[in-house]
Amino acid sequence: MKLGGSLLTDKRKKESLHRGILKRIAAEIHSAHTKSGCKLVVGHGGGSYPHFPAKRFKVKDGFSDKESLKGFALTQDAASRLNRIVVKELLGAGENAVSMQPSACFVCENDRIAFSFLRPAAEMLKHGILPVPFGDAVIDMEKGATILSTESILKEIALKLNAQRIIVAGNVEGVFTADPTKDKKAEMIREITKENYPIVRNFLAGSHGVDVTGGMLHKVGEMLKLTDFGISSQIISGEKKGNLEKAILGERTGTLIR
Repeated sequence: MKLGGSLLTDKRKKESLHRGILKRIAAEIHSAHTKSGCKLVVGHGGGSYPHFPAKRFKVKDGFSDKESLKGFALTQDAASRLNRIVVKELLGAGENAVSMQPSACFVCENDRIAFSFLRPAAEMLKHGILPVPFGDAVIDMEKGATILSTESILKEIALKLNAQRIIVAGNVEGVFTADPTKDKKAEMIREITKENYPIVRNFLAGSHGVDVTGGMLHKVGEMLKLTDFGISSQIISGEKKGNLEKAILGERTGTLIR
């Protein structure tokens, strides 16, 4: 499961946390995890924590001077501090949650994962422990450094550890034909497959679709690739009470990609 950075924080304000939403989400995750008995990984975006230093020091561009090194360290620190808050809330809800630091187990090359060490996560899952990775600043063998997204991390974990499905929880109910906050006629697309993707892609490529969550086109495209490996995905709203629990328990909500 991915908890979006815009769901957990206010991206416009530095290190601004939606604590009430996080607390409710943690309770829903624990309730559903207990009922289902599934093996679960919960990753989260960085939102307004690492975004500011990452942007200021252009960490995505790699190491260009001594300030870049400082930016890498500050970004990693900010991402880790939000992760500790998320883990603490999950612990408070009753989960045996453990932080999984991407900068210590992923290496990239030209922004793509070149090496991953997931044995600790695999062993944690065997014992019922909940690994909690996060979008992070990581070493890049070509550029020196880059930002590794939560989506890329979860995709790697899903493929290497044979996941059945991925749930992405943001602040939008699913995938729409237009931006639902601006267009009252926008309709939710309940299911996306390779057959209807060419039509869906046209909706997402439009000026409204791009604004929905900033990157929905890329997100859907990557999730569709995972269907080749038998991994389905679900895009839901984490702001709607009960949605996360329903999704973990296998109920249909939001948009299903299969």
